[in-house]
Amino acid sequence: MKNEPVIRREGLDWITMTVYLLLVIIGWLMLYSIHYNPADPYAFIKPGSSIGQATIMVIAALIVFFASYIIDWKLWNIFAYPIYGFSIVLLILVLFFGSNINGSQSWFNLFGFSLQPSEVAKFGASLAVASFISHFKQSMDSVKIVGTGFLLILVPMILILLQPDAGSAIVFLSLILTFFRNGASPLIVVIPLMVLFVFVSTLMFGFLVTGMGITIIALLLIVIVYYQNKALIIGSIIFSLMLIFLQIKEYSILALISGIVGFYLMAFYFWFRNPQNIRMTSFSGLLIILSFSGLTSYAFNNIMKPHQQDRINVWLHPDRSDPLGALYNVVQSKMAIGSGGLTGKGFLEGAMTNLEYVPAQATDFIFTAIGEEQGFVGVLALIVLYLVLILRVIKIGERAGNKFILSYSYAIGGYLFFHFFINIGMTMGLVPVIGIPLPFLSKGGSSLLVFSMMIGVLLKLDTVRRLRY
Repeated sequence: MKNEPVIRREGLDWITMTVYLLLVIIGWLMLYSIHYNPADPYAFIKPGSSIGQATIMVIAALIVFFASYIIDWKLWNIFAYPIYGFSIVLLILVLFFGSNINGSQSWFNLFGFSLQPSEVAKFGASLAVASFISHFKQSMDSVKIVGTGFLLILVPMILILLQPDAGSAIVFLSLILTFFRNGASPLIVVIPLMVLFVFVSTLMFGFLVTGMGITIIALLLIVIVYYQNKALIIGSIIFSLMLIFLQIKEYSILALISGIVGFYLMAFYFWFRNPQNIRMTSFSGLLIILSFSGLTSYAFNNIMKPHQQDRINVWLHPDRSDPLGALYNVVQSKMAIGSGGLTGKGFLEGAMTNLEYVPAQATDFIFTAIGEEQGFVGVLALIVLYLVLILRVIKIGERAGNKFILSYSYAIGGYLFFHFFINIGMTMGLVPVIGIPLPFLSKGGSSLLVFSMMIGVLLKLDTVRRLRY
């Protein structure tokens, strides 16, 4: 009896549920505005119309939300792996029996509605990761444990990439935050950020400039960390300035080679002086990073298809993109958002929305309808709602005193933030257009149903908090 958990039952988190309901209502109103037809203002009650289908999905989402809340909280942990396995089976089946839409075989068509297994997999993966982590009472500082857990993320990612749907696959990386919160090494976050930095820098400035910059940073770090001698540090800075000068004079290859030689001469010098204070990773790390940068450059120029290159150029090099081609979506999106001004044009009064100037506005670019009709005030209010929801989700996990609930809450919070940041960012040209919906707003039954279920489950878990073990 002594080791049994003490359980305190709490009521419903009304703030989280209210924010969820507000977002669903806002999403439906924006979809109504996008599909609005003055000749048929009551189309939302007609199942055959676009807004009618959206209405059905909203009702279904609310039913799923409350059904998830009613189900016994213990079942979600007990059936975490079976639910995950079921989602993996769906991902495999869709590769053979799914419908191909816009080049991706990612959907099942059922009775006039579409089911996207990758959305179901998000729920399954979040439960599986939370259940996996909850089995370890200590912090996850073991590479073997983290590596095993990462396989739960990697399997659905690979299957989704085979569809191919890179946007949906990338979302699963947000689950890394769950491992980090439970004691995994900070490197699990630092390394992906470093990879992203090298990737973006290479595509923006090229391999030679990126390679030289990385080499200079590595040289200065190894001097400062392993040999804190002022004269040597000053000399390294002068050497780095010389490399920058060579780059400015367009001797890029010479600058890169000189930097690499300088780094390894310094590294070997420190290693011979005190082998125990400098690890061999210092030698191999730079080569790995430079190799990744070189492969990124090669893949972009020789492996990526033209439409994939266009997506990158729209993001990093708009001047290289056709305003009437690959850049068209982002241009129209920015115009729609900017035209809203401070308070917007008013509900159903958005000219670009009514005239359908923004492609895929009901799905990937629904944020533009809010920007045009509700203006800066409406956009700011929406952002605040999302931030409040994400913070409440995290708070639920932190106050739970239970690893399963904590891990599950961070998984949901990570999903929400990733979708929120990427979707809004791509409508403004800040990130690539990769087709990620805005949770609770974008048209898409699978996304709405799954996110509603995830929030419903979380609120149910919040009603039972374990205070002591």
